[in-house]
Amino acid sequence: MGQKVHPKAFRLNINKTWDSKWFAEPKDFINYLKQDIKIRKFVLNKLKEAGVSKVEIERANNSVTLNIHAAKPGIIIGRGGQGVEDLKKQVHNEFLKDAFSRKKGIKTININIQEVERPALEANIVMNQIIADLEKRIPFRRAAKQAISRSEKAGAKGIKVIVSGRLNGAEIAREETFFSGKIPLHTLRADIDYGRNAAHTIYGLIGVKVWIYKGEIFNKKERAKKEEQEQVKKNVRVNK
Repeated sequence: MGQKVHPKAFRLNINKTWDSKWFAEPKDFINYLKQDIKIRKFVLNKLKEAGVSKVEIERANNSVTLNIHAAKPGIIIGRGGQGVEDLKKQVHNEFLKDAFSRKKGIKTININIQEVERPALEANIVMNQIIADLEKRIPFRRAAKQAISRSEKAGAKGIKVIVSGRLNGAEIAREETFFSGKIPLHTLRADIDYGRNAAHTIYGLIGVKVWIYKGEIFNKKERAKKEEQEQVKKNVRVNK
C-alpha cells in the first residue's frame, strides 16, 4: 500500500521553507504553535476573496509580523490602508490579549502584504477557486478542468486535481482525479506546490486537493551548468 507524504514537508530545507519563522523555548513552543495556527486560520477565512496563497508568521521580542501573499492585495489594503488597520485590530483583540501573550509581553502586530505575480501557479489559490465554484453548484468536472486550463496557460508543467465526496449529489461518495502534464513527487528538486481543503455544499463536504509542478530548482552551480548546456545546444542548431 502506498504511503502518502506531504509534498512540502518532504522538501523542507531543500527548496521549501517553514511558514512560521521564530525560535522558542521548549515550554513555550506549543503555545506559539497553537497561536500561529489560529491566526493563520482566521486570516485565511477572513480574506477568502483576496486570493491568499500563504501567511508567513515571524516573531520578534514583543511583536508578531504577518507576511500575507495574495493575488488581490487591494482588497486587503482597503481605501487609504484602512483594511490593514482593521485586520491588525481584529487579530490583536482576538489572539494577543490572552494570558500567554500578556505574560510574554507580545503587544504589537505588523502586517505586510505581498502580491502574487501568477495566481494560477499557486496551489492554494487554484484550490480556493475550485471550492468557490463547487459552492456555487458548478459541476465539479467543469470547475476542475477550468482550473487546470488556467494553470497550463500560466506556465505550469503539470497539475493534478483530486475531488472527493458526494459529487453532484450522488448517494455514494467517490473520488475523481484530473491530471495534466507530469508531477514528479519523488524528485526532491522539483518545485511542487500543494494545497487541500473542503467545499461546504448542501450534500456535505467535498474535499479538494491540488498539486502544481512548476519545474525544477537547481543550486547556482547546477543552474549555471544547465544554462550553459542549453546555450551550446542553441548555438549548434543555429550553425546547422
